[in-house]
Amino acid sequence: MQKWKNIGQILIDNNILTPKTVARVLAVSKTHNKRFGWTLEKLGLVTGEEMAAALAQQYGLKMAPHIAKFNYPPELLKLVTPEVALQNLIFPLKLANNNLLVAVADPTNLKTVKNLGANADVKIIPCVATRTEIFAAICRHYLHKDVEEPTPNTVLVVDDEVTSREMVKKLLASDGFSVLVAGDGMEGFYETIAKKPHVILTDKVMPKLDGFNLLKSIKAIPEYESVPVILMSDKLSAEEEMRVFELGFFDYLAKPITRTMLLARVKRAIRFNNQKYGFF
Repeated sequence: MQKWKNIGQILIDNNILTPKTVARVLAVSKTHNKRFGWTLEKLGLVTGEEMAAALAQQYGLKMAPHIAKFNYPPELLKLVTPEVALQNLIFPLKLANNNLLVAVADPTNLKTVKNLGANADVKIIPCVATRTEIFAAICRHYLHKDVEEPTPNTVLVVDDEVTSREMVKKLLASDGFSVLVAGDGMEGFYETIAKKPHVILTDKVMPKLDGFNLLKSIKAIPEYESVPVILMSDKLSAEEEMRVFELGFFDYLAKPITRTMLLARVKRAIRFNNQKYGFF
């Protein structure tokens, strides 16, 4: 069996990185407990296409380019739920002769894909696609949205109470923010993936996905984990407020929400996002 090279050595052999750069990025990724490949892309040292090609070369897999532009039958898409697809960055491409072709962004972690194969009683054949292309395919074919680059200072307001949601939207819009809205946590999660807001305001108690699970879902995806999420809630005790920050919320707004506090907290979160404090 051919010995697999590590991804750093492949990028060196392909004249994309130098040995010194690989060593430095390895140190950075270990310090921040991030995957080496993701750190390289985040730092802009490799493109998504270069990373996908290197992973395909490392594992002897084929590449699957431009997967978002094709059509896929509903029965194929049902084999993988949108939640599983987003959390694991996988996308089903074709089912034929009991073989399921699946695009993956990270072939180092195929446990979920193998479990899907066992549950559906099919043989999984993985291939590699870029993270960007898989996101685009999931958004278009599962969420029926196209991935968009946000306008400056875009805020997503997630709240199942229409009056509260519209009040916050009106206050933010009056101060020049671009405002997106979602009526429950799951819709908010999908809007986050497709629209890439700079700041998210979420209610605590909502159907389908509450504020805590919405945060957890966002934090599970490296591309979105640094987006500031502000929890809107009734007054919390000191212990509850401490837990909110321990969970990873950027800030907390007590209801009833005032214009002054809303704008102050959101502007602070926007500055955080713009200055890339949350880079890792």
